[in-house]
Amino acid sequence: MIETQDLVSFFLETRQHTENICKPLEIEDYVVQPIVDVSPPKWHLGHTTWFFEEFILKPHKPGYELFHEDFAFVFNSYYENVGKRVIRNDRGNLSRPGVAKVYDYRHYVTDELSTFLASEITPEVEELLIIGIHHEKQHQELLITDIKYILGNNPLLPRYNDSFSENPVQRFNLEWITMTEGIYGIGHNDPEAFCFDNELGNHKVYLQEYQISNKLITNGEYLSFINSGGYQDFNLWHAEGWDWIQQNKITQPMYWHQVDKEWYLYTLQGLQKIDKEAPVSHISYFEAYAFAQWKECRLPTEFEWEAAQSRFNWGSRWEWTESAYLPYPGYAKAPGAIGEYNGKFMVNQKVLRGGSIATPAKHTRHTYRNFFQTNLRWQFTGLRLAK
Repeated sequence: MIETQDLVSFFLETRQHTENICKPLEIEDYVVQPIVDVSPPKWHLGHTTWFFEEFILKPHKPGYELFHEDFAFVFNSYYENVGKRVIRNDRGNLSRPGVAKVYDYRHYVTDELSTFLASEITPEVEELLIIGIHHEKQHQELLITDIKYILGNNPLLPRYNDSFSENPVQRFNLEWITMTEGIYGIGHNDPEAFCFDNELGNHKVYLQEYQISNKLITNGEYLSFINSGGYQDFNLWHAEGWDWIQQNKITQPMYWHQVDKEWYLYTLQGLQKIDKEAPVSHISYFEAYAFAQWKECRLPTEFEWEAAQSRFNWGSRWEWTESAYLPYPGYAKAPGAIGEYNGKFMVNQKVLRGGSIATPAKHTRHTYRNFFQTNLRWQFTGLRLAK
C-alpha cells in the first residue's frame, strides 16, 4: 500500500494539477456548456471537490462542517444514492456560485482533508481517497477535452495555450503483429496497484490466431478514406451509423476544417494544417468501424488488444475496440453510491483501450477499460486495425 505521506502528496499534487489545467482560461470560459456531454470547467472544479467532501469528510471526519449546504445538489453528477442534483444539461446555467466561490470551496475541502489525513486513517478512508484521486484524474482528462470543445466551437477558434501538443507522429514503419491461437489472461491482477472495479475479475479468454497493427491509423490514411467516398458508401457502415452520419451531416472527423481546398485541424494551440503522419483523432466508433471495413480489416476486441499491448506503443489515443462494455466474470457492484461508479453503465457502450495525450500521469495501465456510446467523439479517440 502507499505510505500515508506519499498518499497526501499524491492528493495535493492531483488537486493542484486540476487548477493548473484551468489557468489559461478566461473567466467567461468557466461556465460554457455547448452540448450535454461537455460540462463547464467550473462544474468539474466543484464536482471533484464534492466527491471528497461527500464520501470522506462528511461520513468520516468528526464535526465536519459543510462549506455550503446547496453544493451537493449543484455538484453531484449521477449518484442516485446521494440525493437530488442539477440535471446534466443545466450545468451551463449555473452562473452562481461564481468561479471565485468554487475555488474557495476547493481550497476549503483540500485543507480540511489534508488536516484529517494527518491523523491515523482507516483502510476504508484510504481506499476512498485513492478512488477520489483517480476520479479527479478522470475529470482532468474531461476538463481538457471539454475545454477543447468549448474553444473549438467558438467562431474565433482561440488557442488554449502554446504548449499542449496533441499530435505525436509515429516515427516507425507499419508492422502486423501475429498473435498465436491460445488462452490469455485478462484483467487486473496486481493487488498492490490501483484499478477500477470494472477491471477486476482476472480471467482467461481463448483467442484465435490474429494480427494487430503496431501503428494507429494516421490522418493521411483517414484522408484517403474521405477522398475515396467513404462517407458516401452505405456498404461500409452499420445501419445505425449510416443514419447517424446522414442525420448529422457528418463528412469528416470532429475539428477538421477545409479551407481553400486544404485540410486544417483545430487543436488546443489553434487551427493548424493537418499533419498526415499524426494519428487520427476525434472519431466515433461508427467511423472507426467504417474505416476498418474500407481497409478490409476490423477493429480488435478488447481482449485481443490487451493480449498484444506489450508489443506496440499505446497511450496517445483512446482506441475503439469491437467489444461491448460488459462485466467480467464474477463482477459485483460495491454497495451504495460507490457501486454506481461503473456498473450501471454496462449497456449500449463500446470499450476503448489505451489512454490519450490528455490522460494525466499515474493514471494509465493496460487493463484500463474506458467506455463511450458509439456516436461520441469529443475525446481523443482513434483506431488500430486487426485482421
